[in-house]
Amino acid sequence: MRIVDLIAKKQHGEALKTEEIKFMVQGFTTGEIPDYQMSAMLMAIYFKGMNDQERSDLTMSMVESGETIDLSAIHGVKVDKHSTGGVGDTTTLVLAPLVASLGVPIAKMSGRGLGHTGGTIDKLEAIPGFHVELSQEDFIELVNKNKVAVVGQSGNLTPADKKLYALRDVTGTVESIPLIASSIMSKKIAAGADAIVLDVKTGAGAFMKNDEDARELAHAMVKIGNMVGRNTMAVISDMSQPLGYAIGNALEVKEAIDTLNGHGPADLVELCLTLGSQMVHLAGIGNDLAEARDLLEENLHNGKALEKFKVFAASQGGDTAVIDYPEQLPQAAYQIEVKAARDGVVSGIVADELGIAAMMLGAGRATKESKIDLAVGLMLNKKVGDAVKQGESLVTIHSNQTDNSAVEAKIKNSITISDDAQPLPLIHEVITD
Repeated sequence: MRIVDLIAKKQHGEALKTEEIKFMVQGFTTGEIPDYQMSAMLMAIYFKGMNDQERSDLTMSMVESGETIDLSAIHGVKVDKHSTGGVGDTTTLVLAPLVASLGVPIAKMSGRGLGHTGGTIDKLEAIPGFHVELSQEDFIELVNKNKVAVVGQSGNLTPADKKLYALRDVTGTVESIPLIASSIMSKKIAAGADAIVLDVKTGAGAFMKNDEDARELAHAMVKIGNMVGRNTMAVISDMSQPLGYAIGNALEVKEAIDTLNGHGPADLVELCLTLGSQMVHLAGIGNDLAEARDLLEENLHNGKALEKFKVFAASQGGDTAVIDYPEQLPQAAYQIEVKAARDGVVSGIVADELGIAAMMLGAGRATKESKIDLAVGLMLNKKVGDAVKQGESLVTIHSNQTDNSAVEAKIKNSITISDDAQPLPLIHEVITD
């Protein structure tokens, strides 16, 4: 078998066989197939695509290229959630304890964020003492005991995906549905989940800017998951504006606490209930999605979800006093109001530009070496469809720097006020098969 023959085969639009894809992935991972030949293959896939079987074969070949996490010692159906990213995406902080409060084991592996704000781990570390440095044994023990734990990503998971992504990044082949779908799903499968729920974002603040591409990606990933034996569902949700009101690590933790207390932002609550319903249903609890949602709503309002968050935080060294008294979370030195220049209705918020503004404050990492300031960020005071008066605050900047003029300018350029506007729909589609 020769890679050059496989390149030619794909260039002609033919489907690659399972053993051919395994040969290709294994050879590239070990270095036997050079970058220039794999670049040609990636370009062929970019233009000719892959069928469902090829996508699932590529996914599993990447899974098999490295270690996999064995979660079989955890009792019950392990359900994982993946988001394709966004601005102010606090869902994991709410979903993990909420779903776990119904007895569903949440064994979450998360990384640190590179971009607008920190990742889930960075956000949780805004809770004093919280740590994610757990052995595999301790991680499994905590999930069995409390039904929820979060650990940092470790081990040599999907090395083929890491090499392929680095090559895609420099060859203009990132935006390929088969390559994106197999990349995401390989990591989720290698992390040991029995079932997977996907939150695929669409809009200005998302990787997928329009519904058509988001729908194609969501269906591709659901198909891969189900074909390789992982029950998979997806939600396509809006990221034309930030989710919730908070953008920044400690600010998002406070928003998660508010939500678990039963009075979070309507859009964050709705997305958590929609995704959570799928997670609970895939775990075998509730007869259908509607019953699963009812159970989640009950625990969101009777205190059980918040209590689970306290147990989760305490078990990983976190000071739970900040959950009762969120004002003890890291606080920024300055709060600056960005005010409306006219009366009207907020008609547009460019989510990714606000994300960049938060990063300029230090809420995120521009490079892997960047140090995050957990206290800083933005609090939206208005969302799309909200009426506003001249001089009323649109955004509150939480900053530890004295000069915030560039941040203010970026925020003002990112928010549009018109004479009329309608609220944006949050859930674009729910994919259950």
